[in-house]
Amino acid sequence: MANAKAWLQAARLRTLPLSVSGILVGCFYAFSQGFTNYSILGFALLTTLGLQILSNFANDYGDGIKGTDNENRIGPQRAIQSGAITVGEMKKGIIITSLLTLVAAIVLIYLSFGKDNFGYSVFFFFLGLAAIAAAIKYTVGNSAYGYRGLGDLFVFIFFGLVSVIGCYFLFAKQIDTLVLLPAITIGLLSVAVLNLNNMRDQASDALSGKNTIVVKMGAKNAKIYHYTVIITALVLTLVFAILSDFKAIQYIFLIAYIPFILHVKTVAKNTEPRALDPELKKVALGTFFLSVLLCIALQL
Repeated sequence: MANAKAWLQAARLRTLPLSVSGILVGCFYAFSQGFTNYSILGFALLTTLGLQILSNFANDYGDGIKGTDNENRIGPQRAIQSGAITVGEMKKGIIITSLLTLVAAIVLIYLSFGKDNFGYSVFFFFLGLAAIAAAIKYTVGNSAYGYRGLGDLFVFIFFGLVSVIGCYFLFAKQIDTLVLLPAITIGLLSVAVLNLNNMRDQASDALSGKNTIVVKMGAKNAKIYHYTVIITALVLTLVFAILSDFKAIQYIFLIAYIPFILHVKTVAKNTEPRALDPELKKVALGTFFLSVLLCIALQL
């Protein structure tokens, strides 16, 4: 098997903070209502990290064997593309990561529902299987949805709605309508990260037949789409705070708006797709920062 450094690079550690943002918000919203269980939080984080790493491995594998990762690609060189990890090794990595993630999900389900809520357990088990399948099918196979412009939708559903609302439900065993607002926020900001990636790779994706939303709508409309996604996310977070009757000190999360405002200005001035690469990390970490401040606010 390839060395540890190659696997760490393939896991794309810079994407992990974004993946746990929804989990943190869902859990701490439940904590604010008295539903406290750190074991559920721990295994929810493990499951989500597993899904993100699985998605990154599968993306590397799918784009690698399809030839999408080639000399025309602007972003960092991928593991299969560089030869650091072989196709066979990556396939084994995907299988192992899938199994470990499934085990973590099963433990999470048991901790949440035990033996008393069999229906909920079955539902979340199949939801876990769907999440694993979605992580793999983004770029793998002839029907890979990332190649048909559906990546944004799946990211919004799984990293936003499922992550936040699903996590809250694991604690409360019910759905609070207000939790929908931060769920949409995290989902939209996750979409913004993917959109940046697709804006950066527009030319190479078009040549490789990867018809992302950016390829379909063009660079100009992709920017408008990007602004809309981020501004809507920030507005909905503010609406959530107002409807939740936040005290003045709880509006601490507004500090996290600053990097997003600066980011939107940078994108507006951008004329070179390659220069968007550093912005991916900024939006991903900005989303994580917002989620952490929101979690703190919910405990004040």
